[in-house]
Amino acid sequence: MSSASTQPVTITLNETQRVSGLLQAPAQAHACYVLAHGAGAGMAHPFMAAIANGLAERAIASLRYQFPYMEEGSRRPDVPRVAHATVRAAVLEASRLLPKLPLFAGGKSFGGRMTSQAQAAAPLPGVRGLVFLAFPLHPPGKPSDERAKHLFEVQIPMLFLQGTRDEFANLPLLEGVCKELGARATLKLFQDADHSFHVPARTGRKDPEVRAELLDALVAWLSRAV
Repeated sequence: MSSASTQPVTITLNETQRVSGLLQAPAQAHACYVLAHGAGAGMAHPFMAAIANGLAERAIASLRYQFPYMEEGSRRPDVPRVAHATVRAAVLEASRLLPKLPLFAGGKSFGGRMTSQAQAAAPLPGVRGLVFLAFPLHPPGKPSDERAKHLFEVQIPMLFLQGTRDEFANLPLLEGVCKELGARATLKLFQDADHSFHVPARTGRKDPEVRAELLDALVAWLSRAV
């Protein structure tokens, strides 16, 4: 399989429910990232595709997947119980498809938080670390670290990739959480980036540059964690 090829897969949640997935596995991959989408856009969103393509170019496999509500065309995210079960099913499918690769899990915003909640409830089999693309610490305009409480139950390394203009994560609060988590947490900030890792034109930078920095930081961290 070339670094650019994408393979559709089906992920079984239970006897009656299945969701779609997209596997990208370059021939020389040395890890796999199980990547969940955000609340408002599915696995095929351009940002998700750009992350998966960039990882493949850097010899990291990925398995993107849909949560059931997105598969059904609903706008209302699944309840945590269903989301957690979907995360577990996706991790198991990645392990089945790529049994020799170290596994990491996480995702964009809501997807990352559902993954960490699942890990906090019971360790995801074979997962060595979690990677958050814009962890949603709180709703915009309502600073709080309540959503971070479960992270203290996570006993594997965590990487937080976060924009400094992210309205879903007050920076001092997020920095405080990561400090309390200690050696388990690594926080990498992207100057002027928002929750979608978009940067204003006035900065003189472009979004693809930020994504490249994000991908380089992610792969470097994975390489250390393998």
